[in-house]
Amino acid sequence: MTKQGKLIVVSAPSGSGKTTLVKHLLATIPQLAFSVSATSRKIREGEQDGRDYYFLTPEEFRTRAERGDFLEWEEVYPGLCYGTLKSEVERLTKQGFSVVFDVDVVGGLNIKKHYGKDALAIFVMAPSVEALEQRLRARSTDSEESLQQRISKAAHEMTFAARFDRIIVNDDLATAKSAIVSLVNDFIKE
Repeated sequence: MTKQGKLIVVSAPSGSGKTTLVKHLLATIPQLAFSVSATSRKIREGEQDGRDYYFLTPEEFRTRAERGDFLEWEEVYPGLCYGTLKSEVERLTKQGFSVVFDVDVVGGLNIKKHYGKDALAIFVMAPSVEALEQRLRARSTDSEESLQQRISKAAHEMTFAARFDRIIVNDDLATAKSAIVSLVNDFIKE
């Protein structure tokens, strides 16, 4: 019998393959639901409010943060905030799902700290900073300045890996997919 209501936190530096692995989890394990994060950044082409993120203006984000609406939030880059709405987690757990989070490293550790043993914190790591840079450049979504910020931040975030429950090195996507599904299935069945 599967136990519902657990939290699976997947964190990684940009370009590690975190979002690809989260999408694979959701497609593979029907007991999981995705926690849509909120952000103060502008919507990108192809994204949809409420599906990819809850897109808030910087003012709306600040107001909601001051009101205590977030389980965790962070100003990831100057003027650019991301966070997890408490209402989103409550909505999904009340429906009987285990909740998957695709969040930055600090946010992931904050969720783990809040929920303790009811949360599994997984750190996804690219094989190297150079591999991360290649993946980020291949996306072609950032300016050179933004790209350099992401690469610098990624190198720093990799130093947090040991604070997570599990680490998956994503040097082979099929192996990483298999590893994360196995970890999550074991955790939600505990």
